[in-house]
Amino acid sequence: MSDFVRVVEVGPRDGLQNEKQVVTLETKTTLVNKLAESGVSYIEAGSFVSPKWVPQMASSSELFESITRHEGVTYAALTPNLKGYQGAMNVNADEVAIFAAASEGFSQKNINCSISDSIARFKELSDQAKADNIRVRGYVSCIFACPYDGVASVKTVIETCEQLFDMGCYEVSLGDTIGVGTAFDTKNLLQEVTRHFPSEKLALHLHDTYGQALGSVYAGLEAGIRCFDSSVSGLGGCPYAKGATGNLATEDLVYLLHSGGLETGIDLEALIDTGMYISKELGRETQSRVAKASRPSTS
Repeated sequence: MSDFVRVVEVGPRDGLQNEKQVVTLETKTTLVNKLAESGVSYIEAGSFVSPKWVPQMASSSELFESITRHEGVTYAALTPNLKGYQGAMNVNADEVAIFAAASEGFSQKNINCSISDSIARFKELSDQAKADNIRVRGYVSCIFACPYDGVASVKTVIETCEQLFDMGCYEVSLGDTIGVGTAFDTKNLLQEVTRHFPSEKLALHLHDTYGQALGSVYAGLEAGIRCFDSSVSGLGGCPYAKGATGNLATEDLVYLLHSGGLETGIDLEALIDTGMYISKELGRETQSRVAKASRPSTS
C-alpha cells in the first residue's frame, strides 16, 4: 500500500455550514487560502445548495471567484443536483461531490427525497459531468447509524456505494455522520465493503462526537484506506443530525499519520496556525487536541 495519504479538507464546507453566526466571505477566502498554503491538496471549498436551507453556503460562488488558486490543489464543491452542478461549473470548480445516505430517514431530512430518488437526481448530474470531463466524488452518510432510523444496514451501505460507482464516481467516502462508530465498527464494516470495492476507491469521513474518530482512522489504514476527510480545528456538525458534533480535526489526523511515517504533503505547524485563525474568527477555542497541546497559550 502507498505511504501517501490523501487528506480531503472539508472545513470550509462541512465545517462552516452549521455555524449560526455569519461567517464573512473575507474570512472564508482567507481560510481556503491558508489551507492551500499549508500544503492541503484537496479542499472542499463550498456547496451549491439552496441558501434557504444552508445559508452559510450562499456565498460559495463569490468564494470560488475570490480565492487564490494554487497549482496542484483541487478546489471542489458539493452539488445536490444538476442546477447546483451548473453553479459550480460557472465558477470553475475542479470537481464536484454528491451525497447519498444509507438511511431513508436521513435522506428525507437532508435532501427531501428517498435514497432511490436521490440516486436518480445524481445520475443526471453525473452524466453531464462525464460529458464535461469533470470528476465526481460520492458520499454515503450514516454508515453506522442514523438519528432517525437507528442502526444502519451494511447491505444498504454496499448497495448505495455500488450505485454511486455505477454512475461514475471515482471514489466514495463513507461517512459516520453522527460519530458513533468505533475502531471495531470500522474494521467490521470495511471487511464487508472491501469484498465488493477496492480500498483505493474508498475514503472515510469521520465525525468525532464520541471521541472515536482517530481509532477508526487507524482501523481504516489497516484495511488499506488511504484517503480521509477531516476539518481544520474540528469544525463542523450536521444541521440534520442532532448531536453530531464536529468532524475529526485535520491537525489530529495529520499528527497521527506523520507519526506512522505516512506522507500527506501538509506542514502541520502551518495547519495549526490556520486552525487557530479560524477559531479566533469564530470566537472559540480550537477543537484540535494537537493544537491545544502544542499551543496552550493561544488555544
